[in-house]
Amino acid sequence: MTQAEMVQRGWDYVDVVIVTGDAYVDHPSFAMAILGRVLETQGYRVAILSQPQWQNCEEWKRFGRPRLFFGISAGNMDSMINHYTANKKVRNEDAYSPGGKIALRPDRATLAYCQRAREAYPGVPVIAGGVEASLRRLAHYDYWSDTVKRSILLDSKADLIVYGMGEKPILEIAQRLSQGESVKNLRNMRAVAYALGASETVPTEFDEKSVVTLPSFEKVSTDRFQFAEATRIIHTHTNPFNAAALIQFHGKQAVVVNPPDFPISQSQMDKIYDLPYTRQPHPSYREPIPAYQMIKDSVTIMRGCFGGCTFCSITAHQGKIIQSRSENSILKELNQLGKSSQFSGVVSDIGGPTANMYQMRCTRPDIEAKCRRQSCVDPTICKLLGTDHGPLIELMKKARKVPGIRKVFVASGVRMDLAQLSEDYMKELAAHHIGGLLKVAPEHSDKRVLSLMKKPTIENFESFDEKFKKVTKEVGKPKQYLVPYFIASHPGSDLNAMIDLALFLKRNGYKPDQVQDFIPAPFDVATCMYHTGLDPFTKKEVFIAKHLRDRKLQRALLQFFKPENYFEVRKALELAGRTDLIGSGCDALIADRAPKQAIHARRERASRFPFPIKKGAEGAEPGGSFVG
Repeated sequence: MTQAEMVQRGWDYVDVVIVTGDAYVDHPSFAMAILGRVLETQGYRVAILSQPQWQNCEEWKRFGRPRLFFGISAGNMDSMINHYTANKKVRNEDAYSPGGKIALRPDRATLAYCQRAREAYPGVPVIAGGVEASLRRLAHYDYWSDTVKRSILLDSKADLIVYGMGEKPILEIAQRLSQGESVKNLRNMRAVAYALGASETVPTEFDEKSVVTLPSFEKVSTDRFQFAEATRIIHTHTNPFNAAALIQFHGKQAVVVNPPDFPISQSQMDKIYDLPYTRQPHPSYREPIPAYQMIKDSVTIMRGCFGGCTFCSITAHQGKIIQSRSENSILKELNQLGKSSQFSGVVSDIGGPTANMYQMRCTRPDIEAKCRRQSCVDPTICKLLGTDHGPLIELMKKARKVPGIRKVFVASGVRMDLAQLSEDYMKELAAHHIGGLLKVAPEHSDKRVLSLMKKPTIENFESFDEKFKKVTKEVGKPKQYLVPYFIASHPGSDLNAMIDLALFLKRNGYKPDQVQDFIPAPFDVATCMYHTGLDPFTKKEVFIAKHLRDRKLQRALLQFFKPENYFEVRKALELAGRTDLIGSGCDALIADRAPKQAIHARRERASRFPFPIKKGAEGAEPGGSFVG
């Protein structure tokens, strides 16, 4: 990461410079650590340029001219989601920066980093990757500017974008460039996107598969039905076994996206996670890195997710097909962790995108190769899906017997519809792997909203809750509880749907500490709904809470029990015609009269943001502060 370290190694050049918007942590939960180690194990000299000053290109010259390429990533998150809340306010902390400091990476970091690499060493190939580049590889809706933006390829001027998980592609790129191939020769790789020059020939097939042309940027940026249709086509071509290459014209220039890469094998995954990670931040850091503190004692056992939730980017980035490590590889990592002098004895999480999809896959590979289903579990669990929890149960049993390990927690979200298929799994989980609270994500109570999310109905959560209470008593731990997560302002969720959710929470005694507010991330199906007001697969209209005022009311309803939310909840109930829920009855959400804490909170806000109002304006408080 420094010139001094180059000197210590006796290097007078590096092969690859990986530029990242995150602090450099040599832990397999961080993409740069995996990519760097994968290249290193094949003999390549890798430098990590972490959170560089982007105002000029000087830091891009730190290691000299890289022999092969610059690898560019905004970091583990899209930089805009990293920087801003759903209300478009600047976040108070960057979890991937030392000390949680903000502003150590620019907005739209991929653009700035690629441009600086070009300035520093013209002619060196620039390869962009990571979540930000992956999810912006085609024309996409950008929540923060409220516009449809063109492919990030065109604005970044990267030679290639590698989308999805990058270990195989980055190694192939290094090998082929080392052998003297040009970066243009790499356009026949899977999982890459590239821009054609105006005079270049548009391909007609990829590996004997047809090429599908999407509605152009000009069409999707002006016609919501065309945007919805482009989204439908893109998400229909995500299975690597049957996906076509996609082309989208931006004026006379075409962006080409080759089919996704095939899932890696178990032996390949084992090799990746068996590499000699230190599991530590770079020693130059003097302040803790929040994201590292959270995952330092966790162990990844699988990747991918077949849930297909429309608001989630995991399936788009890691793929629908589950890729699992072997039991031996996982136990080897746990043994090393148990021997570490810095290890507390508690594994904070053993899981992945979900806690209980380990080694689950389609039982008919011939059908899997043809399948275009968006979710293997929605609207029902596919009868061909292997749902055996046996391998996971055995792994959990062996994990807690590893020397040096006192406790193994499961902190990844449990997929409730799958878990209910195995009482043995639920007993194992309740008896040994929960610290009193288990996080689950029913997300909503409204059937229409849940359908748009591709999530099970609320009855699924209720039945899981009953079974969980039963098994916790059976294993002698009756004081363990579920912590359900819910989302406000998701497409389809109007005030009536949120009031229904608030009533569900009241009936069941749930009082969420945190509110998840829907953020339209690039590429997601739910983001298409938010932008267009259409379900891309049916083209039916979908209600959207677009105004910040509407979103504020939905958030308040999720925490109707907080005195400071009283006036927003009352406003929501009045707008929805549900004043029957205001009063002293047992079914009421709020009282007739505002509690003192609500009045105090309202006056506090008014004193911070005073502005003049017309005399007699509705909602005016004595003293002239507006409280609508």
